[in-house]
Amino acid sequence: MGLTKQYLRYVSSAVFGVIGSQKANIAYVTLRGGEKGRYVAVAACEHVFIWDVRKAEKVLILQGQKHEVTFLCPSPDGVHIAVGYEDGAVRIFSLLNGESTVSFNGHKSAVTVINYDALGARLVTGSKDTDVIVWDVINECGLYRLKGHKDVITQALFLKKKNLLVTSSKDSFVKWWDLDTQHCFKTMVGHRSEVWGMLLLNQEDRLLTGSADSELRAWNISYLEEGKADGEPRVKKEKTLLEDDEDEDEEVDESPEERILSCKKFGSILREARDRVVSLTADNKARVIACHGNDSALELFTVLSEEEVQKKMNKKLKKAKKKAAKYVPTLLPNHSLMSLSRLRWVDCLSCAGGELKVALLLQNNTIETYSLRTLNNTPTANKTARLTLGGHRTDVRTLAFSSDNLAVLSASGDTVKVWNRSTLQVIRTMACEYALCSLFVPGDRQIILGTKSGKLQIFELASGSLLETVDAHDGAVWSLCLAPDQRGIVTGSADKTVKFWEFELIKDQGTAQKRLTVKHSRSLQLEEDVLCVKFSPDHRLLAVSLLDCTVKVFYTDTLKFFLSLYGHKLPVLCLDISHDSTLIATGSADRNVKIWGLDFGDCHRSMFAHDDSVMFLQFVPKTHLFFTAGKDKKIKQWDADKFEHIQTLEGHHREVWCLTISPSGDYIVSSGHDKSLRLWERTREPIILEEEREMEREAEVEESMAKGDVPVVPGETQGEAAPAGKKTVETVKAAERIMEVLELYREETRKMEEHKYACEKAGKELPPPQSNPILVAFGNVSPSRYVLDVIKKVRSSELEVSLLVLPFPYIPELLTLFNSYIQQGLEVELVCRCLFFLVSNIQWSRREQSLRVLSSLSLFLSDFISLLVFQNMMGFNSAALQFLQREIESKEDVMFFADATGRLDEKKKKKRKRERAVLTIA
Repeated sequence: MGLTKQYLRYVSSAVFGVIGSQKANIAYVTLRGGEKGRYVAVAACEHVFIWDVRKAEKVLILQGQKHEVTFLCPSPDGVHIAVGYEDGAVRIFSLLNGESTVSFNGHKSAVTVINYDALGARLVTGSKDTDVIVWDVINECGLYRLKGHKDVITQALFLKKKNLLVTSSKDSFVKWWDLDTQHCFKTMVGHRSEVWGMLLLNQEDRLLTGSADSELRAWNISYLEEGKADGEPRVKKEKTLLEDDEDEDEEVDESPEERILSCKKFGSILREARDRVVSLTADNKARVIACHGNDSALELFTVLSEEEVQKKMNKKLKKAKKKAAKYVPTLLPNHSLMSLSRLRWVDCLSCAGGELKVALLLQNNTIETYSLRTLNNTPTANKTARLTLGGHRTDVRTLAFSSDNLAVLSASGDTVKVWNRSTLQVIRTMACEYALCSLFVPGDRQIILGTKSGKLQIFELASGSLLETVDAHDGAVWSLCLAPDQRGIVTGSADKTVKFWEFELIKDQGTAQKRLTVKHSRSLQLEEDVLCVKFSPDHRLLAVSLLDCTVKVFYTDTLKFFLSLYGHKLPVLCLDISHDSTLIATGSADRNVKIWGLDFGDCHRSMFAHDDSVMFLQFVPKTHLFFTAGKDKKIKQWDADKFEHIQTLEGHHREVWCLTISPSGDYIVSSGHDKSLRLWERTREPIILEEEREMEREAEVEESMAKGDVPVVPGETQGEAAPAGKKTVETVKAAERIMEVLELYREETRKMEEHKYACEKAGKELPPPQSNPILVAFGNVSPSRYVLDVIKKVRSSELEVSLLVLPFPYIPELLTLFNSYIQQGLEVELVCRCLFFLVSNIQWSRREQSLRVLSSLSLFLSDFISLLVFQNMMGFNSAALQFLQREIESKEDVMFFADATGRLDEKKKKKRKRERAVLTIA
């Protein structure tokens, strides 16, 4: 048997270079009772970063899994933060330790909005799947799913005064939901385009909406009395000649009768921006509103109270004298902020002393914070922080490793940064032109960049200064390659030339010290644009990829033509040559990778590598293994000898532009369109290809299951309300565990019955049968108790769907066990929750066993529930009396009940003692 080739696994080690992802909002948070407005939470791809804006450093990372974060919402108490993800999951993290405490799965696509109620006990989420789901945070389960919108949900808000919910969507509708009956009782159709933002103002008496135009619409909310809410007929007001048709359209409502509340247009205010509302938010006191579009301007509005409105009304009346003002807005423009780049998200926070703190997340990977104060009725804004050091403003298009594996170079459209690989901290940041390629000069003291304008820029790392800019080409420099003898470089450009350069040390005229420069030695003229150049490690050949989809190979010394490699249907964007100069691998925009022999130029194998263009390719040093990066967001490892796909590195959420492998082969750094840099590390774990393919197939099944439809409860009509959960891999696995333990219970029950029959037949007590090893491992627990332990370990948010997935033959046996648990008083709350769900959501056949179990349960539960109700009432009354006792004692400084009675007895005893003493003296 021949030796097998061992491959080692690469795993994700860190994500850096991203300050804040654009897909999720920014939110102020509080850490361990710290200063208000000091910490902000932003998404960083699949993670959440908590930044200290005063120190400009990360203080906490909330670790995600693999899906991108799409929304953040801190809890009202400031202890937790709810995070929504691209796959529709919602996880609640503790801000004390950064651990995930609760996880919900109900949406089929990205979560677009999350909001808590006033107490933080319920959570509402909206998604791209047009559904709104209300979750119970305390019980860790879904309450119900609300269906009715036809497009992406943009906002969902709880009302404090009544058990109501208001939602907005891109379908131009605003819907009001009665959460007691779980149905939509009112639909506002006054908007003519998408509703992008919504706020509740003036103690929930006014609704503010932002749409695709420059108008912010205000709606007056009036709560109807019980008699009117019950459906009294309303007389429709006839349109007069003075009313405008447009006003009538604004107030059209689908409901012919008003129920619970009425919502009429109150007025509107025009924004300075003419595009759609991107973000509409208010501070924690709803006194200041922040609004912005797709530009760099942030508009702030002050919400006036009734007294302030009346004062402004009186001033207008005095100025107009006889002309009375018809309308005074409750929103007044307060201030405008101009950022250095386009805005993506904003958050506001009111602090002590009338200070307003504003946090901005910009589209160029930057966070800015401002402090606003009003002095002499004039608002002034001061920029307090700007976080830019930890990332690039634009996409990183080139990467390079130093020769000692310790430093990483990354260059973008305006800056080049050098990072410490071990700490992931920035060592140097230098301004540059639009960089396309880069390398470390031997010795790691200088770096060279090839730019889009055709120049070579040489930087010195010690001082962080630009040494020289060389006009190298007339077109973009697409590729740089260091010569194997380390005495020079070769450049390939869009001006159809390949130029050879030699390193030289010359005296600097200003300092009279020697510095590095490059001297042009010779050129190679070609017919097409040069996309990539590469020396063979033996310095014998030079490979050049051209725009005509071919790769030309030349002799390095004479520049004579040697080979032409043709076969790709689209241009070759990347290539590399193995360490022994025997193989050349090419990656193309046609999504294929071809492996060629450098001796005769024959194609060994053509492999379909990515679902989009192959952007980068590089061999692992001293091996025939190579990595490819593609626009399909994936990085793949291949074996050039066996032509096998080894593993796929998934992590980037946008196109992967480039990667670099350390000289030791232990580390990989990649960059993508999501502005993140990712460090991958080689482990000692071997890869078995068959297991790897099996894991990929399982991942595909899980993904298809996640995109599947939410299971419909048998016998339930699909109306506005539906179950909140959905079928996931976790719920299926939980159902399988429950089925396995029920099978074990059946087997153990059968053993005990056979043992009992054998004892009766023998007329004596026989040795008990051997218990199942699983039960022995758990401390010789009984089979029924082991079933309960397994059900307890199922996540609360997945319990109902797991029970729903169970086949019906297991249900009667489960009900029998539930009956015994309730009679024994074991986990009554959990068991009753499972029992009520099964009874109300499963179609029961008229089987004798099922009916007998259900009748037994109904008889026992009626008495048991009445006892629980009585205990609950007594506990409630006891807690209420204790609360009243504490309130009265704190106000009047007197003692009640037991303490007061005890003191009275002491007074009586003292009085008796005094009387006895007097009698004795007498």
